[in-house]
Amino acid sequence: MSPKRRVQPDEEEPNEVEVIAKRQKKFVACQRCHTHKIKCSGEQPCSKCRQVGCADECQYAARDRKLRVSEAYLQNLLAENRRLKEQSVSGSTTEASTPPPGAARVLLQTQPSHTTDLTDESGTAVTNPLIGDRAWFHPYDPAAPPIFIGEAACTAFATRFRRFLTGSNTTPHIRRTQYVSEEALAAANATQVRWPTLQQARLLVRIALHQIGRLYHMLLRKSTLDKLEEIYQTGEFDCPINQGKYFALFAFGEAYTVRSEPGMGSKVPGTSYFARALSLIQILPERTSMVHLETLLLLSLFSYFLNRRHSAYILISNAMRLSLNIGLNHNIPESQLIDPVERQHRVRIWWTIYIFDRVWGSKMGLPIQILDEDIHVDMPSDIHPPELQKEQFSDTEYFIANIKLARIAGDTITMLYSRRKYTETFLQRVQKLLKALKNWLETLPERIRLTTDDAETNKKHITSLHLSFNQCVILATRPTMLHLLITLSEHDAHPQDHPSDTVSQAVLTLGEACIHAARHSHTIILDKWINGSLPPFGYFHAQYLFSSALILAMASFVPLGAPSDLAAFETALEVLRSVSANGNLAALEFFHNLEQVRACLGTYREERRNSGSARHNAKGHAAAAIGPGGVRASPVPSPRGSTTTNPPELDMAHALAPVNPFSGFTTEMAFLEPTMQNFLAQSDFDLGLMHPMDSLMNDAESLYTYLTPALWTE
Repeated sequence: MSPKRRVQPDEEEPNEVEVIAKRQKKFVACQRCHTHKIKCSGEQPCSKCRQVGCADECQYAARDRKLRVSEAYLQNLLAENRRLKEQSVSGSTTEASTPPPGAARVLLQTQPSHTTDLTDESGTAVTNPLIGDRAWFHPYDPAAPPIFIGEAACTAFATRFRRFLTGSNTTPHIRRTQYVSEEALAAANATQVRWPTLQQARLLVRIALHQIGRLYHMLLRKSTLDKLEEIYQTGEFDCPINQGKYFALFAFGEAYTVRSEPGMGSKVPGTSYFARALSLIQILPERTSMVHLETLLLLSLFSYFLNRRHSAYILISNAMRLSLNIGLNHNIPESQLIDPVERQHRVRIWWTIYIFDRVWGSKMGLPIQILDEDIHVDMPSDIHPPELQKEQFSDTEYFIANIKLARIAGDTITMLYSRRKYTETFLQRVQKLLKALKNWLETLPERIRLTTDDAETNKKHITSLHLSFNQCVILATRPTMLHLLITLSEHDAHPQDHPSDTVSQAVLTLGEACIHAARHSHTIILDKWINGSLPPFGYFHAQYLFSSALILAMASFVPLGAPSDLAAFETALEVLRSVSANGNLAALEFFHNLEQVRACLGTYREERRNSGSARHNAKGHAAAAIGPGGVRASPVPSPRGSTTTNPPELDMAHALAPVNPFSGFTTEMAFLEPTMQNFLAQSDFDLGLMHPMDSLMNDAESLYTYLTPALWTE
């Protein structure tokens, strides 16, 4: 064996690429050389053919070569193909429209999902089936701009349901007229609003601190009471800053104690104090103060008592911008603010603004106003000594739980109710939200959980937190619930089919979770109504009852429902009627909406009975439920004396149902079901492969492309 030749220093080793190229160089012989079995040079023409004068006959056989390419390259080609197809379809069906400004994205504590213009690989729907390509508006007043309505609004979902029941997308949306108008506020402010006596002022402020102070941090409790005593001792009643803050507190005190307010054109007690405080607050202060932010928070929350949702959102938006000006979203150095009470007050005011921003936006489907990535302030914490903590602040663990739940509410609007495109399917995003809710529930401190043994022992702030949790579950699952109702209605002509043969188990699981959350909310509110602890003029309990009643009415048409669901719907209607009769404007609005739903339920059942089949126009009802329609919103006639609001027929099982048929339900029940645990454990790949019968969630987008955009108000 000869030794290897040593490479001299001045010699260059052959390039590795050149060696591979020479090794891989392999020519294909032309047909003539191949026939004569001679070596071919591989040229065109080859050297042998030129030598014999047959250059014109030098031909090579066509060969389909096999090449190795990466899987990522193929996936990019497929994604590009789908993108071009989408552009072609959108260009042929509707004019290209400029997408709305992207809503601020909130990060979940799990892996965030990045938005893109590409659809998912499974071909299933990537957007909420209720979301169209264009926003919904309604010319509420010919002299004013149209009003936007978000799909997350409960009244919008009620209109979807009514359109399904009537089978017509011309069924009008019910416009909101039950709120205190600007004229009524001006009239209330025109009267002489005086400071009450010291004894009355003490009672009103203490009532306000007791009722709302445990729910949100909007002021320092002991400092507020001490300042009140100082004002009456010094007689400094003309300071507009103090007057605005304490008049807002007086408004809450009256709303929780007085049953009616004579005159003033408003049935809501405290309206006069509110109107006066609103007129005193400076909208554009160049240098804001903590008292100014406290007053904005109080006025924003009380706006819901007057059913002025838009005003509440504007006030909290103002508070958000002003708080950014003074850097509340950052930790302030201790050297610049030594007092631990003031430091913690600063932190908690910011997080209350954060909660209001997320929760207020979720009520109307409006985007969040600040990204979580732009928040660099610590979470609330206890201060020392404990006595100082107790006299100034509320429960820290409760406050942190409220913040985390508000974050999930904001995520729900961003991930499910925005028109941006995601690489994940709709069910994948719902799964992420439910995982976050499950984690929130599992990490909840024991003393903040509901007591199932004695409902009366549950404090107001704890029940309010769990009602908000249930509403988050409903908000995340009710689009799937409507999809389930539509799909089953199209196939209920075949009763021998099991529901799992019509829709996927994942959709059934989400529908079951939605119904469970609705039943639990119904139970909590009904217990509060029975024991007399339901706030007479509050907005949120009325909204939660309305939201749950819609789901219970839908549950009566699906196999997941129970005979008692329709009876519970009737009970909710009666509770809203009673509360609205006492002057609750939000309850009055939701009562009118449920009255119309009940009328549509009666018509729908009558049609089914007369048609002789389970469904006479299922496809039309499905299209009506998700098609916007270009109709004007209409006011609702008073249910008194109406001949079109006959309730649906109830059998004896409904009539003899207990007052609260869902007693014993707990918040954890929905997440303990084996089907829900399986759903949460599924991989993104498994959720991407939806059941073939779930194609309606994909067809929903195309239905929006040819129907004229609706003009709505909320």
